[in-house]
Amino acid sequence: MDMSRRSLLAATGATAATALVTSAGPVSAAPGPADGAHGASAAADAAALLERAETLLTGGAFDPADPDFAQALDTLGDTARGLWDTLDRDAGRTALWVDLAPVTDAGNFGQSYTRLRTLALAWATPGTPLAADPDVADALVAALRFVHDTAYHPGLPEKGNWWFWEIGAPRALMDCCVLLRDRLPAADLAAHLAVVDRFCPDADRRTNSPALAETGANRTDKAVIVALRGLLGQDTAKLASARDALSDVRDGGRNSLFRYATSGDGFYEDGSFVQHDVVAYTGSYGTVLLGGAAYLLALLAGSPWAVADPEVSVMYEAVERSFVPVVFDGLMMDAVRGRAVSRERAGDHRDGAAAVAAILLLAAGAPAAYADRWRAVAKGWLTRNRTTPFTSLATLPQIALAKEVLGDSTVHAEPRTTGSAVFADMDRVVHRRPGWACTLSLSSKRISAYEAGNGENLHGWYTGDGMTYLYDADDLGQFNDGFWPTVDPYRLPGTTVDTRRRADLGTGGGTSTYRPANAVAGGAVLQGRYASAAMELTGPPGTTLRARKSWFLLDNAVIALGSGITSADGYAVETVLENRNLGTGGRHRLTVDGFPQPVVQGSAARFERARWAHIEDVSGYVLLDRGTLRTVREERTGSWRSVNTGADTGGSSVELTRRYLTLWVDHGVSPTDARYAYVLLPGASAAATALWSLSHPVRVLANDAVAQGVEVRRPGLTAVNFWAGGSVGGITASGACSVLVRRDGPRVSVAVADPGRTLTSLTVELPYRVRTVGHADDTVSVTPGRRTLLTVAVGGSRGHTHRAELVQ
Repeated sequence: MDMSRRSLLAATGATAATALVTSAGPVSAAPGPADGAHGASAAADAAALLERAETLLTGGAFDPADPDFAQALDTLGDTARGLWDTLDRDAGRTALWVDLAPVTDAGNFGQSYTRLRTLALAWATPGTPLAADPDVADALVAALRFVHDTAYHPGLPEKGNWWFWEIGAPRALMDCCVLLRDRLPAADLAAHLAVVDRFCPDADRRTNSPALAETGANRTDKAVIVALRGLLGQDTAKLASARDALSDVRDGGRNSLFRYATSGDGFYEDGSFVQHDVVAYTGSYGTVLLGGAAYLLALLAGSPWAVADPEVSVMYEAVERSFVPVVFDGLMMDAVRGRAVSRERAGDHRDGAAAVAAILLLAAGAPAAYADRWRAVAKGWLTRNRTTPFTSLATLPQIALAKEVLGDSTVHAEPRTTGSAVFADMDRVVHRRPGWACTLSLSSKRISAYEAGNGENLHGWYTGDGMTYLYDADDLGQFNDGFWPTVDPYRLPGTTVDTRRRADLGTGGGTSTYRPANAVAGGAVLQGRYASAAMELTGPPGTTLRARKSWFLLDNAVIALGSGITSADGYAVETVLENRNLGTGGRHRLTVDGFPQPVVQGSAARFERARWAHIEDVSGYVLLDRGTLRTVREERTGSWRSVNTGADTGGSSVELTRRYLTLWVDHGVSPTDARYAYVLLPGASAAATALWSLSHPVRVLANDAVAQGVEVRRPGLTAVNFWAGGSVGGITASGACSVLVRRDGPRVSVAVADPGRTLTSLTVELPYRVRTVGHADDTVSVTPGRRTLLTVAVGGSRGHTHRAELVQ
């Protein structure tokens, strides 16, 4: 890589400046008040920052012969050429593209601007077939004028989806203006700035609902729009407004992006990220927020409008707390992508690449203590993901950032993250081991079971009912290879469901969420290594299905227990152990109790009192209660259109076919107090699975209305989810809670949480004496004795874990 590219990307210090400053030219340092630039000085600053904005879009100078850049250039060029060839350039046109008519529809003019941005980017990027073509520039200017005059001007009321009017269209329009600024007539630029002033005058409020303050990713998006509008119009007040919106100066920081949320939207101190008040959204809206904040920090760095809020460290900390746990070898876990899982063009690898790019851009100006760590982690992600390489997903400037890290021998690739995390504020649990990860998607009266709307996520009914995502380091395509349009949505792994058919979700305008009535969803983490999780399942409205579900996440296994499974609706009820996508031609062998099963599509079987099953190259499954196991091997066909018909996210109607192996426990029709107990052994061989079923290294202590608990002998671990006060395995709890206790020689480690958030205080009694307290959280008081008593103040802790380290 040449030195100009290296200098372009080098960080310039802890004030969030990036070396994109180098290619954009000098920007005057802020002399004091951040909006104090005037006259010629302001014009010079704006011009320099506009150069930087263009570089953030195009990537600046690079070698088109570099294979990584060449691939991205080819992709951009091919896409742009296709748009150029189909662009209606006739004087009497009524739309720019035939599939985006009428252009007056919000989705259609919004997408028209997005396509024009792609054309403008190709025109501004050397190495594409349309680069610097004056006919292209003239056509773009005319097309922008056409959309303005026909569909998007200040005299119009908002109709349809507000997002296109206030975010989607103005952002693409401002990017077009940045790229075409030297070709736009002054009157045209003024018109485009005026429409932004009409529909996105500031980042603080929803224009069509002025009483509604913008939060999270929407606030970031709008701040970027306002900043670009300020630069293009040399309006210092707009620039100051964009900067201040990040900190929410207008409302005293109430909606600041640089503060931890305790309710509603934003980053939480435990690493959760919530948008739309009740949806776990780290991998979609959270990535947008992080990327937008990184963009503005880079864009305004070193200028009179640079972000100087010291609380920006909250954004830095979010990288480690919120994103690192949910990115697996460069892909973003679906459990935190909300309705975006239904988007054909936004799979887990693409959303993961967006998060990696945002982190690398943020690192360009972050303090070294943060940036050095992030680059090492990102290098690990970039080098391990060979299924969908970053360069096949990223833009030119993103590739430049990645190549800088990959080419730096002083940056050592960080190994895969391990450990457990209960994200209590968004009802998610992540358990990571060296070769695999398991993620649980829970829900409650606080966090939605799903979000759907505007034609998106039509079959998301059960995604928050305990769906269990098993990630294998050797199979990074599991959920990215046509999974959502082809999987049986009634048999998602880990869920307990009845078999009634359900109507499509989200077919109307706007988005909607569904929060079940249960209070319990969450658990506790011990030593950052072991976790328990519990969820009280309440079926959809109009159903009577109820169940108590627990998971215990260990070094090499996940123990799943269910009890109280009851329904009076006349439908069969099932608990799904696995529904594995085997790809287009998968012939993974299924073995049950040592007997290989037919590798024939459509083969189904029922096994009474089965002990164990094994899917080749995936996992072992041990049935601890020897229930009725059912299996099916099948080919399933579906299209992305069947799960998403959104205006700008709708999938294609091309049918995909994938092979699946599905294992489930059959509880029968309208069961009463049914139960299950099974073990996942990720990556285990068939022989190891058989041995596990015989050696019983985990003992089920309880699986009833009072508690669900296990004893794991080798690490000395006892883990119990109490549904009411009681005693299990020598541990007594005064009320509903999650408890993990590990005895390692003379040391006793304890973790306690109240995942139902119903108590103010509880007591936990241990079956042995301790002499001293090595450490205890402020919320935990210890009373030594023959049976040690812990009193835990759980009130107000929002389901988070309380810890104590004791010595016998």
